[in-house]
Amino acid sequence: MKHIGRNKGVQIRAMYCMVLIVAVIALLVTSVPVYATKMDDRIESTARKSYVFKTYLKGDDIKIESKDGAVTLTGIVADNTQKSLAQETVAGLPGVKSVDNRLEIISVPSSANTDAWLRDKVKATLLFHRSVNTGTTAVEVKDGIVILRGAADSQAQKELTTEYARDVEGVKDVINEMTVTKPLQKPQTVGQEIDDASITAQVKVTLLYHRSTSAINTKVETKRGVVTLYGKASNVAELNLATKLANDVNGVKGVNNRMVIGE
Repeated sequence: MKHIGRNKGVQIRAMYCMVLIVAVIALLVTSVPVYATKMDDRIESTARKSYVFKTYLKGDDIKIESKDGAVTLTGIVADNTQKSLAQETVAGLPGVKSVDNRLEIISVPSSANTDAWLRDKVKATLLFHRSVNTGTTAVEVKDGIVILRGAADSQAQKELTTEYARDVEGVKDVINEMTVTKPLQKPQTVGQEIDDASITAQVKVTLLYHRSTSAINTKVETKRGVVTLYGKASNVAELNLATKLANDVNGVKGVNNRMVIGE
């Protein structure tokens, strides 16, 4: 009798364990879709609230849809720069596994190396640099020669604008007709906090558009505003230039360049 009772006890415990296992499995199965939905909602919301989307893409019609971390971008943007910015920003968000960029460009892209193409590239190159004043800089291109007009806050800013414009692929020369004017005194304000994904996107596009760094296969990571660069540079000058360009991007607090020099 004791043996029979012991067997029943074992059977009851076994059945209890089985029920418990089934319950845990059911809980996991039902909780995964809920977690995925919350993650996707967070990805979509974070992208829309990012600095890039609120600053450079605010006038564009972009729809962001995430499913289990696979993001699809649809809608219309002004040019290739904005299309690339949207993709790079979303790709840098936590939880994103892939980005299917189906964004369409509202106008016909200018042919490579035409004056219109160069003008757009120069404007895009200057756009993300905080040390130049894009708001007061007019860009014109004629036969591959860039003409800059407008106002610069200092001679150093004027010279840096020339340097950045000259480093765009296809530019033959730069004529800088900007005037140096004393900037108006503005009240001191705390700088805007820019999210890491937006900083990463700006740095990637900046390095791509400068001819001196466009061929570098660079991986960019950003954490709390500090950018880390990985990849290969051909020489020390190229490595240092990548650091300089990244450090001048809006929102960057510091740059750790871990690139190696090699062929």
